[in-house]
Order: sequence, then C-alpha cells, then structure tokens
Amino acid sequence: MCTVSFISIGNKTIITSNRDEQTTRPKAYEPKEEIINDFKIIYPKDPKAGGTWFAIKENGMAAVLLNGAFKNHIPDEKHTVSRGLILLRIISGTDPISQVSKIDLGSVAPFTIVLFNTKRLIEFRWDGNNKHIKELDARSNYIWSSVTLYAKDAILKREAQFADFLEGSGTIHEKSIINFHLDNDNDFENGFIINRNDEVKTFSISQAVFEAEEIAFNHLDLVNNINNSMALPINNITKQFL
Repeated sequence: MCTVSFISIGNKTIITSNRDEQTTRPKAYEPKEEIINDFKIIYPKDPKAGGTWFAIKENGMAAVLLNGAFKNHIPDEKHTVSRGLILLRIISGTDPISQVSKIDLGSVAPFTIVLFNTKRLIEFRWDGNNKHIKELDARSNYIWSSVTLYAKDAILKREAQFADFLEGSGTIHEKSIINFHLDNDNDFENGFIINRNDEVKTFSISQAVFEAEEIAFNHLDLVNNINNSMALPINNITKQFL
C-alpha cells in the first residue's frame, strides 16, 4: 500500500501496487474472490482488521490504498477504524463516489485511495480533517508513493525513475511494469523494494490488468516467493461509472 503506478497503454490499463509493511504485522491472506453486497470482488485480505489495500470488482472497478494523504501524520488514538475496511466499503457500494462523499472518516487515519472503473480515474485523499476528490486523465500515467514512508526528495526521485521507465523501456507490458516495481537500485531505504533493518519490508506486489472483457489479477508474495494469478470477467450488466 505504499507505491502505486497507473499505466494506460493501448487497450489496456495496468495498476500495480507494492505493499510495504511492518514485519511484525501478520501475513496477509492470498487473494480470493468474495461476494460483498452482491458483487464479486477479488482482494488479498489483511488478517489483522479484515480489510485490504487492493481490490477489483466485477463491474470493471479497482481501488488501491496508500497510507497518508499529503504529508506524514502523527498517529492518533482516535484512529480506530482500519483504512483497509474503508476501501472495501467504498468499492463494494453501488455508488462509490456518493459513498466517498458521505462516508464518515472521523475515526480513520489519513489515506489516499485511487479509484478506477475502465472510464474514470479518481484520486481521493483524506487528510484527517477534509476530503479531497480529484478526477485524473485515465489515458495518462501516474505514480504515487506513501508519504508515511517516503520523504519528498525520495518521492521526487521515484517520479523521475517512473518517467525514465516510460520513456526508455521500449514496449511496456505487464511483466516490464512488475520488473520496474521490483527494482530498488540497491537502495533498500527508498527503492521500490525496501528492507529497513528487517523492521519494514516490501511484502508483495499486486497488479490488475484491465482489458475489454476481463480483469487479470496478479499477486506476487515476495516473502514466500509465491505467484498467484486470477481473472475476473467484467459483468456488463452490473457495470457502473463512478
């Protein structure tokens, strides 16, 4: 939930996320399909709170979470509701934008959620006091880094690396994007794969590949070296727009 890229190439949209986490946190469950509010949703589950950092939905939607909004924040005991549960609540709703606008976040720590549904791309930030909802160009490319783990200079460096990748990697495809997310240039503090004194590590990489009829979901468990791949057909009957 700490590095997210969004890449639009040809007839595909590819969203990829690196999950950096405290090594003391329980290992997440592998992705599986569940029915929530009558929708099929695929996501890896955090056993601590039952939420997730990345989910796809049968109507052609994805939601991805990063901790923090615009700047690092001080943990507050009033933050008792898991951000991962908020993500599930939003993506499983029948009207996500309405859900975003109305949902009570007073007990939730700051976060950023990237929402995509094959047509529209929304960046939703909660800074602890106010909601910031911004529509982005779904035909463009973006990268986000969690402000709770990466300082401004590290984020700017990552953005420059992303621009270099887009310009110089030749043909971009799912595997080349995964390889980009696996690269840390021997920088285990601020690279894309981190290991900070065995206290904070990159646990996994999740990727959703949107095509006309289905979403492929790939999940790389970097701790146990397990690759899990699933596909979710896009149900046009339930397809909705943000």
